[in-house]
Amino acid sequence: MTNTLRCISPIDGKVFAERPVISLEDARAMLERARAAQKDWAARPLAERIKLVQAGVEALGAMGDEVVTELAHMMGRPVRYGGEFGGVKERADYMASIAESALAPIVTEDSANFERRIEREPHGVVFVIAPWNYPYMTAINTVSPALIAGNAVILKHATQTLLVGERMVRAFVEAGIPADLFQNIFLDHATSEALIAEKSFDFINFTGSVGGGRAIERAAAGTFTPLGLELGGKDPGYVMDDADLDWAVDTLMDGALFNSGQCCCGIERIYVAETLYDEFVEKAVAWASKLKLGNPLDAETTIGPMANTRFAETVRAQIEDAMKKGARGLVDPALFPADDGGAYLAPQILVDVNHDMEVMREESFGPVVGIMPVKDDEEAIALMNDCKYGLTASLWTNDPERAARIGAQIETGTVFMNRADYLDPSLCWTGCKETGRGGALSVIGFQNLTRPKSYHFRKTK
Repeated sequence: MTNTLRCISPIDGKVFAERPVISLEDARAMLERARAAQKDWAARPLAERIKLVQAGVEALGAMGDEVVTELAHMMGRPVRYGGEFGGVKERADYMASIAESALAPIVTEDSANFERRIEREPHGVVFVIAPWNYPYMTAINTVSPALIAGNAVILKHATQTLLVGERMVRAFVEAGIPADLFQNIFLDHATSEALIAEKSFDFINFTGSVGGGRAIERAAAGTFTPLGLELGGKDPGYVMDDADLDWAVDTLMDGALFNSGQCCCGIERIYVAETLYDEFVEKAVAWASKLKLGNPLDAETTIGPMANTRFAETVRAQIEDAMKKGARGLVDPALFPADDGGAYLAPQILVDVNHDMEVMREESFGPVVGIMPVKDDEEAIALMNDCKYGLTASLWTNDPERAARIGAQIETGTVFMNRADYLDPSLCWTGCKETGRGGALSVIGFQNLTRPKSYHFRKTK
């Protein structure tokens, strides 16, 4: 059993932080305290819960530059881009703004004879297993609405961002959230699976790998615990013949390479109308070639190391496999002397690619993108759907009707037009196929974090 969790910084390969894992017995005790606290919390007025959660969000934002530097050390994002508080606040504020209406009873009859209504009741204890790539924003997607809805939350963060859970809990507790209600936990996989199998949680939200999602489903089998799973992705962009080319290049390349390509809904494959293909590729290569790979603590760095050397090894292997099968890399590696064969990985654009290559089928989660020409919408739709994942798809056209027609045929959770790599809190964040199931944010997010309870009262006087 692993007794200590260690965050290895991608900056220098050294241990940046470490924490001991909790025992199964201590975890059970923590959960008992959370369950007791949840009853009192759920009984508080909704307005009071909203106010305290929002105060926690503000306290988190006040941590400022300290968080930015810490993230650079833990997962390599350049400090020049700041932290995640803008996105955290946008999502939390939106969910707070709709909470009263989203959680309001559905009254089907209120007459002299009957009162019939459906209410939303909190699940109880919600287990949030958060990823490292956007550790604050992905966690807040569930933490904020879960607490607002009256649940207790147990937060387990990825080892790569080991300190994030501690910061979130500290901020919320200092703002007035009961300490037992929102707790950070350090667990190994075996203890996590044991707790899930014991039905210790009333709802589980996991963002991570397909393999991790399968392990959670296996552990939860037979417990009937509801799950929200956001797993892998291989999100496509399709640039049509009437697209604004410069805008498409700028947005799609940013979507492919920002955060070293480590974005849940990052662009991993691009299909371009034949008439625009050559020009798109030329502009895309110029865009990528201007990036500066280096130490994320340097304000001049625009692309930092990948979060872990083993993640970079996966991307290098995909690039090598593609080139052996005929692909060409158009970004000159000499422009990126910081590429050390380890976590620091130069961005790459591949052409002459096809779907026999792993780089066009399997999640890369790194700074590489393949670009293919297509002759028409039909071919583009077939290629976009030729994938086992389905999180988002980005369509580039000046014709909304065309985008809607194509979007209806794409197997995905979100369809963008002239936008990419963005999470809109007013819309359900969801996926299909091996990307997972369930949905976060929006009214549906509140519905998933509560259960319906019906009241059928017959009046006799």
